[in-house]
Amino acid sequence: MKITLERAALLKSLNHVQSVVERRNTIPILSNVLLDASSGKLSLTATDLDIEIVDSLAADAVRPGATTASAHMLYDIVRKLPDGAQVQLELSGDTGRIQLSAGRSRFQLGALPREDFPAMSAGALPHAFSIAASDLKRLIDKTRFAISSEETRYYLNGIYLHAAKGKDGTTLRAVATDGHRLARFDMAAPAGAESMPGVIIPRKTVAEIRKLIDDAQGEVEIAVSDTKIRFAFGETVVTSKLIDGTFPDYQRVIPTGNDKPLFVDRGAFQEAVDRVSTVASDRTRAVKMTVEDGKVTLNVVNPEQGSASEEVVADFAGESFDIGFNARYLMDIASALNGAQAQFLFADAGSPTIVRDAGDGHDPATLYVIMPMRV
Repeated sequence: MKITLERAALLKSLNHVQSVVERRNTIPILSNVLLDASSGKLSLTATDLDIEIVDSLAADAVRPGATTASAHMLYDIVRKLPDGAQVQLELSGDTGRIQLSAGRSRFQLGALPREDFPAMSAGALPHAFSIAASDLKRLIDKTRFAISSEETRYYLNGIYLHAAKGKDGTTLRAVATDGHRLARFDMAAPAGAESMPGVIIPRKTVAEIRKLIDDAQGEVEIAVSDTKIRFAFGETVVTSKLIDGTFPDYQRVIPTGNDKPLFVDRGAFQEAVDRVSTVASDRTRAVKMTVEDGKVTLNVVNPEQGSASEEVVADFAGESFDIGFNARYLMDIASALNGAQAQFLFADAGSPTIVRDAGDGHDPATLYVIMPMRV
């Protein structure tokens, strides 16, 4: 194998694939990236056996071939090369090592044979559809903060993506919950998604996809089976296993009788929660909201650190009451809203609360539920 390519293009592709590689691996080949050179292009593949990323770029292949090299080592070397450098990669048949040269720099890197590199077979993916990269970003950003990190409830460690019946027909719905808060996002179901099975996309896959589509334009092709999902966009293809579990019936958590609406300026509320939570206990991060006519008062009491209080103007009519929430959860939800105002729908101090977008720029596709806590 002998190829020449642009340093910037190689760095971009290595950046796409190397993040899936774990820093510590008991299986040496999983620390490596597969380099497969063919006519006019180089394909890079990395995997952790649960997720596989393949990225392709243009290259001048003098001699086609394939080998594997340390993903993080190769990335660090290319990252430190000067801008505009031409990088040459050559596999030496004599030493079994990869020679990397750029300008006056020379490196010899250990290699493992391509035959040792695991192939992640996707199998048949019968349900295929396309969505705009901007819509996929929105879907992820509106829900991923609520993904659980509790490994014992592994079926909550991802985003539940499924077709659901909405007011205006079938929707593609994303749901995430950690048992304390729930995030739901709806969009019109693209052609081909109406009959897809409900799947749970793992947290790591969600993070990788979100990172990779940051600069993506146009459509993302998605194909799904009961066990795997594949995302294809530009020169990148991501294939991932799905979480093998049953997502709980989240509809039972969404209250229907909450009849005490409160409207508050989203930015002012978020900043006020951030300020008063400075003195909150790291363990509970509890903040008490006193809801009354025309205002909401945020109170935090920490016996060890002190206390804090702040009033925020609000639109509320009814009997005043106190309710407690985790400050971090309130700020996460406020950050995910688009509108100038946030709408809270309360039932009582002990029941789940609905939070929605309101005011200018509001997004009716999103809905959040947050559980109260004792304060």
